[in-house]
Amino acid sequence: MNKFLKSFGYSFSGIAYAFKMEWNFRFHLIALLLVILAGWFFELSLNDWLWISAAGGIVITAELFNTAIEVLVDLVSPEIHPKAKIVKDVASAAVLVSAITAFVIGLIIFIPKILMYAA
Repeated sequence: MNKFLKSFGYSFSGIAYAFKMEWNFRFHLIALLLVILAGWFFELSLNDWLWISAAGGIVITAELFNTAIEVLVDLVSPEIHPKAKIVKDVASAAVLVSAITAFVIGLIIFIPKILMYAA
């Protein structure tokens, strides 16, 4: 059980590292916080919250994987190498695709609510 509890400490250390070292991670956390506040304001349905939670979780997870990949590539290939660049670019692209998908989900959920509120 002690080993199990220690694993949470390692996980939180990883989150803390990403928060401290990665501007994009902080940006996505702030964006997620704003979406949560907007969801609270517009009183989202359970179904909407499920979509927001899934999209936000996927973006944050992609950011964490991207950070891990970048650190690993820097460790195994400290010199500039074309394949190392490709690995980093593809990991970054995964974050971009997940963020665009989350943005579209947000538009689908929030635009009708904003239009209804404005009317």
